[in-house]
Amino acid sequence: MTPDEYCQDKAARSGSSFYYAFLFLPPQRRRAITALYAFCREVDDVVDEVSDPSVARIKLAWWRKQVQDMYAGKPEHPVALALAPHLQSCGITAERLLAVIDGMEMDLDQSRYLDWAGLRKYCWHAAGVVGELSAGIFGYEDPQTLVYAERLGLAFQMTNIIRDVGDDARRGRIYLPIEDLQRFDVKAADILNSRHSERFEALMRFQAERARDLYRQAMRHLPERDRRAQRPGLMMAAIYHALLQEIERENWQVLEQRISLTPLRKLMLAWRVWVGGGRGLVRRLSQ
Repeated sequence: MTPDEYCQDKAARSGSSFYYAFLFLPPQRRRAITALYAFCREVDDVVDEVSDPSVARIKLAWWRKQVQDMYAGKPEHPVALALAPHLQSCGITAERLLAVIDGMEMDLDQSRYLDWAGLRKYCWHAAGVVGELSAGIFGYEDPQTLVYAERLGLAFQMTNIIRDVGDDARRGRIYLPIEDLQRFDVKAADILNSRHSERFEALMRFQAERARDLYRQAMRHLPERDRRAQRPGLMMAAIYHALLQEIERENWQVLEQRISLTPLRKLMLAWRVWVGGGRGLVRRLSQ
């Protein structure tokens, strides 16, 4: 299996919404974004699959060294080998890749966030910086596109947090800010024990509005001249925003189940954006 095939297999097996956007890209950019996605999956899996925090830190330290080795021309891991050829052409910096690893390490250091400022910082490391890296792979001319990509990454991460409240709670994590739980009188024990209530629904509506505001900010920062190049991100936006709507239709039943879209629906949403150029989606999500 070649390094590119390794990354392709990892992306395909994940079932992620990102995979559907990759399908429409030209080969060179598709290989680059697939390698970046595989890198994010590898470091994320360290935290999710390694039960001993000290071992996880050692593995993340190894990945930090692997990032440095990529820029020194001596990568070893298949993902690093696949990503290395795209570093210069796609503006992929070591600082941003290391920032992704910093986000994974944050999961080892804390499982609660006091306020939105703290959670926003985590979301940036987990997804905002990934948005910036992705924008470079897709191509852009206007620096405002990086603002769009960062806000879109934050919106995706908030959508994930809303979807995964129950799954995260079973791992002992509650990403929803403590100040928000207090505002809506939802106890951490309610979430950890999957107790659905009207107060929990109000809390989730508040989080969903925060996510929608991030989608609005993203769309308002996307320059017209970069819209077509950034269609893969817009395809993901269509899928993630539809997921958020689906969760709302299901009355925020996220404590005991994981709500998702079917592969066919994801593919159709992505196809519509690709064919239409994303203009309608940008207009709709900007409102």
